[in-house]
Amino acid sequence: MSGHSKWSTIKREKGAKDAKRGAVFTKLGNQIAIAARSGTDPSMNPTLALAIEKAKSANMPTANIQRAIDRVADKNAAQLEEITYEGYGPGGVAIIIEVATDNRNRTYPDVRTALTKNGGTIADAGSVVFQFTLKGVIVIAEVDDDTLLTALDAGADDAVVEDSELYVYTDPKDFTKVRTALSAAGLTIKDAELQYIANVQVPVADEETARKIMKVLDALDELDDVVNVHTNADFQVDL
Repeated sequence: MSGHSKWSTIKREKGAKDAKRGAVFTKLGNQIAIAARSGTDPSMNPTLALAIEKAKSANMPTANIQRAIDRVADKNAAQLEEITYEGYGPGGVAIIIEVATDNRNRTYPDVRTALTKNGGTIADAGSVVFQFTLKGVIVIAEVDDDTLLTALDAGADDAVVEDSELYVYTDPKDFTKVRTALSAAGLTIKDAELQYIANVQVPVADEETARKIMKVLDALDELDDVVNVHTNADFQVDL
């Protein structure tokens, strides 16, 4: 498997830059609040532990992290719900948009507008998602043979070297187990999350089309309620 796309790398680098300005704190807080529904103790809730770790790596203040966790027990706080929207971008590329929102009547128009104003269209539920498979994706800094064997021994489905990093793919149910094993082995985990991986990527070799697609993806990613954006576009030009 090699579902990694340039958008994944761009998004990760963009997130690191945005974190310095505090622009991702809302997104991170929503992810923490969603994860905390399954338990507010990170030692007993691996998903929450991962969300907190990502927040800390983005320099999110401890007080903000705690407020996000406390939101689960706050009866006066608007409760978040997870929704997945589907759409198409320029060139017909497929897009999946994951959101966490306390007001779907606000979020849906925002997502639809971000798509339509930038050359995309909203799609009916189920018309896009079948083109993807949900996978755990763990990005490791080390790329030697021993790391590859460690990942496979831990239960990974596959592991490939791309952009001088090792991308480890897992079944969603094995994601936490594999990530824990890799961390225990002393490996440097640069990113770890569940992603929709395209079953077949769509090559985008035209620079103008690539930039139009990136404009749509950026517009969606900049929405506060959007947690993650996935596409089957395979950018084959420098952006």
